[in-house]
Amino acid sequence: MNKHTARCWLGAIAAAGLMVGTAQAADTPSPAATDRLAPARTQIAQKNWPAALAELKRLNDPGSADWQNLMGYSLRKNQPPDHPAAERHYDEALRLNPQHRGALEYSGELYLLTNRLPLAEARLATLDKACLLPCDEYTDLKQAIARYKSKERAEEPAKR
Repeated sequence: MNKHTARCWLGAIAAAGLMVGTAQAADTPSPAATDRLAPARTQIAQKNWPAALAELKRLNDPGSADWQNLMGYSLRKNQPPDHPAAERHYDEALRLNPQHRGALEYSGELYLLTNRLPLAEARLATLDKACLLPCDEYTDLKQAIARYKSKERAEEPAKR
C-alpha cells in the first residue's frame, strides 16, 4: 500500500469516527431532562420511596416515559407496594416509548411478583430485541426469571 492509499484509508476512518461521535451526541438526552428527575433518582438510590414518590408527584410529568417508569418503580418498592398502580405507570411508560428498557425490565419483575411468568418472559423477549448489545436490563430480568423458575421447581415437590 502506497502513502497516498494509506492516507485515504486513514482519512476515511477518521471521518467515520466523527460521524459515529455525532450520532452518539444526537442520542444523548439533554441535561435539562435528566436534571428534572435527578432529585427523585437520588431518593430512589437511597431507597426512600415515600420521598421519591413525593418528588415525582411534585414534578407531575405524565408525558415522560422516564417519569412514568420511576413512578412505577417507586410504587412497586414502597411499603406497602401498590402493584396495580405500578403496572399502570409501566404500561404508560411503554405506551410513550415501547422500547423503554427500564420499564420493560421492571414490569417483567412486577409480573414475577404477581406470578405471571409468561408476561415476564414476553418482556424479556422484547428486551432482547430492544438491546442491540447485551444490556443490564435484559441480564437482570433474565436472572430474575431464572431465580423465579428455580424457586418454583424447589416448591413443586412440596405440592405433591
